[in-house]
Amino acid sequence: MDVSRISGVKGAPLPKPPAIQRFFDSVPVSVAIYVIVVGLIVYGSFTGAQNMGYNWQWYRIPQYLYSFTDDGFQWGEIMIGLVATLQLSVTAFALATALGLLVALLRLSGLIVGSAVAVGFLELIRNIPLLVLLYLFYYVLGPIFGFDRYTASILTLAVFHAALISEILRAGINAVPRGQWEAAKSIGMTQFQTYRYIVLPQSVRFMLPPMTGEVVHLIKSSAIVSVIAVAELTTIGRNIISDTYMSFEIWFTVAAVYMAVTLILSAGVSYLERRYSVDQ
Repeated sequence: MDVSRISGVKGAPLPKPPAIQRFFDSVPVSVAIYVIVVGLIVYGSFTGAQNMGYNWQWYRIPQYLYSFTDDGFQWGEIMIGLVATLQLSVTAFALATALGLLVALLRLSGLIVGSAVAVGFLELIRNIPLLVLLYLFYYVLGPIFGFDRYTASILTLAVFHAALISEILRAGINAVPRGQWEAAKSIGMTQFQTYRYIVLPQSVRFMLPPMTGEVVHLIKSSAIVSVIAVAELTTIGRNIISDTYMSFEIWFTVAAVYMAVTLILSAGVSYLERRYSVDQ
């Protein structure tokens, strides 16, 4: 059959969605709905605080973000807490990715012992709440192995998210067509070379979307380490509130900082997704 004739064949055009759906899917309407929802939340919070007789002190917030002193520009306590949160999250994510890759490879190895260890790790970690896991690392394993609270926090986040990341990595590896494995084997590549040069570079495109969500999830879940007084963003916020009693202002500011970080991260990864998207 003539290939040119096949390539020239076009399928039936897809029907347009209903007008009402196109209306709500449009960018202006989506932005307007988002603004309305956020406005209602802010208005409800403001009204509730007013009914409580709360004294708003927004004018005091900038000093916790930045200040100018005789020594020049200085970051405030909230921004210092943000840096600590990012350092904690980046370190935990790096360890979680390494451990998750190891667990995924063990599960894909075909070895009975390797698969059993990987499955046992996944079932154990996925069925323990993150808070309980943090207590185990800090109060049980900490005294035994000499973990301080910062190390226990990193290990807790790394182990918990490694179980989730391993499934993302396994799915991405399995998404690479089987023919790629066979082609690599036919030219004499070892299994390590196949993973390094053929499988993993291609699987990254499949992993980007879920890995984005996992990074955002890790940054948000890092707030739980405040229960053992690790000096990160949430802990700093609680300390400021205990000194100033500005509960509404501080928590709104902390929430806005978390949102800004996750939105910037999501925008950056969305660019990478478009650039390295899987060809349809």
